[in-house]
Amino acid sequence: MRRALVAGNWKMNGRVAQNDELVTTVLAGLEQQALTERVDVMVFPPSIYITQVEAAVRESDLSVGAQNLCEFGDGAYTGELSAGMLADVGCSAVLIGHSERRAMFGDREQRVAAKVKAALSAGLTPVLCLGESLEQRDAGETLAVVSGQFRSAVAGLELSEIVQLVLAYEPVWAIGTGRTATPEQAQEVHAHLRVLLAEQGQNVADVVRVLYGGSVNADNAAALFAQQDIDGGLIGGASLKAKDFLAICHAAAVSRDG
Repeated sequence: MRRALVAGNWKMNGRVAQNDELVTTVLAGLEQQALTERVDVMVFPPSIYITQVEAAVRESDLSVGAQNLCEFGDGAYTGELSAGMLADVGCSAVLIGHSERRAMFGDREQRVAAKVKAALSAGLTPVLCLGESLEQRDAGETLAVVSGQFRSAVAGLELSEIVQLVLAYEPVWAIGTGRTATPEQAQEVHAHLRVLLAEQGQNVADVVRVLYGGSVNADNAAALFAQQDIDGGLIGGASLKAKDFLAICHAAAVSRDG
C-alpha cells in the first residue's frame, strides 16, 4: 500500500513569528500522535521563509518544499530560483503546475514539463498539479483536461523519472472557494489518473501517489482519504491552522490503518 502524504501549501502567507508558532505547534502534535510513523508530511512555505522553516524542522520527519521554481539553471534570470538553489537550502520537493501558477503567471504545458524536468535533475520531488476549471467540468471535459496535462508533463521523461512524481488533483473550482468535490467525484478522477499512470507501466501506477487538493479540511478529510485511489492531500488554507492540519494528518494516517 502506498504511504499517505499530506502536503501543506502556505501560498503567499506567513511572517517570521507566525511561522515559528505554526511549525512549533505542528511538530509537537505530530510527535505526540506519532503521526510521521504512519504518514509523510510536507510544508511548502513562501520561498523567502524556506530557510527559516527548514532550520526549524531539520531534526524532525517533517519535510520542506518550494511552491515554484525556474525551469532554467543558474544564470541571468532576475527574481527566479533554480532547482539547484532550492535543493541547496534543504528543499526535498516542489509544487509544479498549480492552478494559480497556470492561470495567473503563464505556466503553460511546455513550461510545466520543463519545470518537472528541472526539479528531477536536482533531486527534488515534483508535485505535479492537475485539474479542470468549472467551465471544463460543466462541459464534461474533466478527464480529457487532466489527461492532457499529465501526458504533456511526462512526455519527455523516462520511467525511472515518472515513478519519482507525486500527482495532485486540484479541481480549480474547489480551490479557495469552500466548495469541494464529493469523495466520489474525486475518486473518479484519481482512478483515471491511476489508469494514465498504468499506461506508463503497472509498477508506476502502484508506486506514484495521487493527492487530492481542493478545499480539504478537518471535516471532509476522512471521507476523501477513505477512497481507494486518494493517497492524501495537498492542503491550502487549513495548513495555516495547526489544529486543522494535524486533524487532516491524523485522517490520512487512519486511512492507512486498515
